Amino acid sequence: MATIKDVARKAGVSVTTVSRYLNHHPYISEEKKEAIRDAMEELHYVQSSVATQLRSKKSNFIGLVVSRLSNPFFTELVDTIEHEARKAGYFLIVMQSYDDKEVEANMLKLLQQGLLAGLILCAIETDLKTLESYSQYGPILLCNHEAKGSNLPQVYTNQSTGTYEAFAYLANKGYRKIAYSTGGSLERQGHGDLRTQAFEQAIRDFNFIVKGEWIFPSTHTIADGQELAYKLLEMPNRPEAIFSNSDEVAIGILSVCQEQGIEVPKDLAIMGFDNQTYSALVQTPLTTIEQPISCLGQEALNKMLALIDGKDYQVKQDKLKLRLVERAST
Repeated sequence: MATIKDVARKAGVSVTTVSRYLNHHPYISEEKKEAIRDAMEELHYVQSSVATQLRSKKSNFIGLVVSRLSNPFFTELVDTIEHEARKAGYFLIVMQSYDDKEVEANMLKLLQQGLLAGLILCAIETDLKTLESYSQYGPILLCNHEAKGSNLPQVYTNQSTGTYEAFAYLANKGYRKIAYSTGGSLERQGHGDLRTQAFEQAIRDFNFIVKGEWIFPSTHTIADGQELAYKLLEMPNRPEAIFSNSDEVAIGILSVCQEQGIEVPKDLAIMGFDNQTYSALVQTPLTTIEQPISCLGQEALNKMLALIDGKDYQVKQDKLKLRLVERAST
């Protein structure tokens, strides 16, 4: 690969002159400009965007961490953020964490090195104090995660209220024996923590009956939902309803119920989360919680751009409310 020194040698000018040309310095003769252009074309020289950023002290890359792109929620969220970022002249570097702290650590290092203009975290495994310490190197935005007591900027939906209202709906339908599936580990300040807290509050308020074997942490996929369903069906004492923090998992549960002749919702009511397109298209349409994914992505990017530019931006919280979508599965 040709270097700036190769271009200078080919054009018969100094490295400094080539550097000035690449940085659009006004005081270079047309003759030298033409010689440099010809040399670059002949050598197939491509200017390094990273090197340019380091010289200018400004990056046009924004980091984005999600748990897994196989989840349609994150697929749509990333698509929205990337579309909006490109319109503003920025590009995304997307990493899937799979709930691994090391991935977040790698992104934080890129921010520290000045290679990122900012970092958006949609999946958070690192403790908040560590994240806050890295904010000296550039803006860090928590997306779809409410971290009370943290000074990090945040854009989130009303996870606690929306989830609690979902359990109130199940209670009003007469369900009392409730199973619970979450993508998190049930740890405080971990993935899905606010939804789990809403569930715990609902247990107290609605006198739900909950058994330890009805709680399923770290479930993410349709396959996870199918495995969960087989476990439920083997139990002599089954729940009346299950709340899943993912439409994917709920669809997996639903497929096994249909396969095994379990009537939904008569034998088991199923509620999902996200309102993915396919949730309305399955044999027994899925009751679910709709998240305003596109609005969440737009607001997160708008907030990040304001942070990068040192400006204020008030998040339009009225656009970020969850909504119950009732269908046949409950």
